[in-house]
Amino acid sequence: MGLSRLAALHGVATSYSPSPDVTVSVPDDTVIAVLAALGVDAGTPADVRKCLVAAESRSRLLPPTVVVWAGEPLPPALSGLPPGSTVTVEPEPPETPGRPAGRPPAPLSMRARAAAPAPPVSSPGASAAPVPAPGDAVEASAPLAMPPGGAATVSAPPVTPPAGAATAFAPASAPHPQRADGEPGAPAAVPAWWIPPAPGVHRVHVRTPDHRRATATLVVAPARLPQPPGRSHGFLVQLYSLLSARSWGMGDLGDLADLAAWSGRTIGSGFVQVNPLHAAVPGHPTDPSPYRPSSRRFPDPVHLRIESIPEYGHVRDRAALDDLRQDAAALSEAVLNKGALIDRDAVWELKRQALELVVEVPLTPGRRAAYCDFLAEQGQALEDHALWCALAEVHGPDWHAWPEALRDPRSPGTARARTELLDRVDFHCRLAWLTATQLAAAQRAAEDAGMSVGIVHDLAVGVHPAGADTWAQQEAFAHGMSVGAPPDAFNARGQDWGLPPWRPDVLAATGYAAYRGLLRGLLAHAGALRIDHVMGLFRLWWVPEGRPPTDGTYVAQDAEAMLAVLVLEAHRAGTVVVGEDLGTVEPGVREALARRGVLGTSVLWFERDWDGDGRPLAPEKWRRDCLATATTHDLPSTAARLTGDHVTLRHRLGLLTRSLEEELTEDATDTAEWLALLARLRMLPEGDGDEEAAVRAVHRFLLRTPARMTGVWLPDTVGDRRPQNLPGTWDQYPNWRLPIADAEGHPVTLEEITASPRLHALMDVLRPRKPHTAPPGERRP
Repeated sequence: MGLSRLAALHGVATSYSPSPDVTVSVPDDTVIAVLAALGVDAGTPADVRKCLVAAESRSRLLPPTVVVWAGEPLPPALSGLPPGSTVTVEPEPPETPGRPAGRPPAPLSMRARAAAPAPPVSSPGASAAPVPAPGDAVEASAPLAMPPGGAATVSAPPVTPPAGAATAFAPASAPHPQRADGEPGAPAAVPAWWIPPAPGVHRVHVRTPDHRRATATLVVAPARLPQPPGRSHGFLVQLYSLLSARSWGMGDLGDLADLAAWSGRTIGSGFVQVNPLHAAVPGHPTDPSPYRPSSRRFPDPVHLRIESIPEYGHVRDRAALDDLRQDAAALSEAVLNKGALIDRDAVWELKRQALELVVEVPLTPGRRAAYCDFLAEQGQALEDHALWCALAEVHGPDWHAWPEALRDPRSPGTARARTELLDRVDFHCRLAWLTATQLAAAQRAAEDAGMSVGIVHDLAVGVHPAGADTWAQQEAFAHGMSVGAPPDAFNARGQDWGLPPWRPDVLAATGYAAYRGLLRGLLAHAGALRIDHVMGLFRLWWVPEGRPPTDGTYVAQDAEAMLAVLVLEAHRAGTVVVGEDLGTVEPGVREALARRGVLGTSVLWFERDWDGDGRPLAPEKWRRDCLATATTHDLPSTAARLTGDHVTLRHRLGLLTRSLEEELTEDATDTAEWLALLARLRMLPEGDGDEEAAVRAVHRFLLRTPARMTGVWLPDTVGDRRPQNLPGTWDQYPNWRLPIADAEGHPVTLEEITASPRLHALMDVLRPRKPHTAPPGERRP
């Protein structure tokens, strides 16, 4: 009982329910190990009692981080303060990334009268209340706006206000009008003494009448995320798989910009979604999975288009560059015409040699100024990342095996190494800048092509345990733990993804600084952000090192804070957020995400009337706030699904748990139900037996749903039957190393894809129809 209580106080589950009628107890050893990773010693009953007494006797006036949603009721942490408490809000510095520079913060003291009624919400266009001068005392009879950079001190009323003393108003920065339906932005009973700060990450200081004091991070977030401007369609693609005539053995950022420009201008696409472009852990071989990176904070320079770097044209050793380009052409030729897999290590070796030559070219004054600005903006985070890359070149990619003095990023030994490796540190800083500039160019190309959203970047669940992020931010990670998934109907053994989780307690204590920095970097050049396994904002399945995934447990996040930081940073960047919410989802999670404007992900084959007859869900019953698609990188292509090829593939690899006949029969039944629905809806005029027509019908169906965004898996446009990733395999299948191929399995280039009759026939289904103008004399009056 004591262990369960202690676990609950730290957000660690002692049981879980894989289905509504089943509850599974978590082994005590797992709970003890997870608590230890959170800094809580529960190894013996005496330890449990000691920690429990300490935890329950600890009285906090404020939690480490407090969340306030614009236009909504204050959280209990603030609304429940003792009467007469003084609350001081210290705004974030004006130089905070994402905010315009302004004057240094100036204190602004305000005092509210307890029973003064507040006026109703002013109508649009009404003049704003004057901002008081510093030091003025102000009555709470009117809503007040905090001046930029100002600190506001207010006193809670000495007595509980009588009915009618509270006011209902939203701050001027609320992005949505107030409504009475309980949705974000609805009228909220905000105490008259509360002066809404501008959205941001502030510090709040509280002093009670009995002289207790507390300080916390205050996250003030808009009520909802930005939404897509109307409905749109776009491509989903794994960038490495998209080779063009100019690629160096794998797709790059030049190819991404070209795909965005072509699809936006030619077929009216609104977005292009790519795999995570995070920095990988170097190795021989490098882990090809984009979902297990070294760092999520910085992109991988392997995606650079070398020829697009301005200094490339001024390299003196042209012969060396020509040799590298010939080697790169040979890599592409092997992938496209000789059956070779994409070799990320070979690509990087060629690009690294080319970049060594490129960075020898002096930057022009303007380019130098831009680079210096980038260094200043990125600060310590970039310096740490670049130093890890430099040290990995010398000591290998696993920092746990480095000399002990270098395992601590703040040790004197590491400081000496920083000086000794200064040139290599600058080299990796330069590569981060060059990659960021090409990411920005890709988004500009999308915007210039008329895309309503642009590039949709992908955020992986976590990072490699030996990579740059776990070295630079060691205190933020739960070492000895791995994120995964519990056993379910699809995987009785559960999953261990090999990704150390963030510690929720450290995130809260630091005002979610690591999370904010991560989001800010990813959103800088994005039109939207996809969050893989978005349920992780609420809880994650932790697996202790050395134990099977079945012996894991859930650890709760402060979902309110995680969502608030996400909404704030995305709002500042003006980006849409799409959450991958497939699989087992805790009750209430989808509703909480939708409330804040996070779009979901709906895959056709999974959308059935699970609460009714289990048949395919009619298009009008699909949710509106989602990205609707026929498949993803972890699922069979649409052609493979329609033909049953995905079942025979799994059979060849020994992955089936039942006979091939049983699996094929079940799969055929499932597919037939969908095709029958498509036929009833008159979306399949060609009848049965036409694979290309069936693929088009699937996308006609997606377009019939109310989904805000419709995603087209780019390999589907040319009939590719191979999945990019086959979960449950490692060496048995070439995950993350396949180029896009046609229906016969022959790799195709970007140029061939864009000229494909099959693609254009499919995109005619989704292409916006231009209104026809009647000839003169035939127009209606």
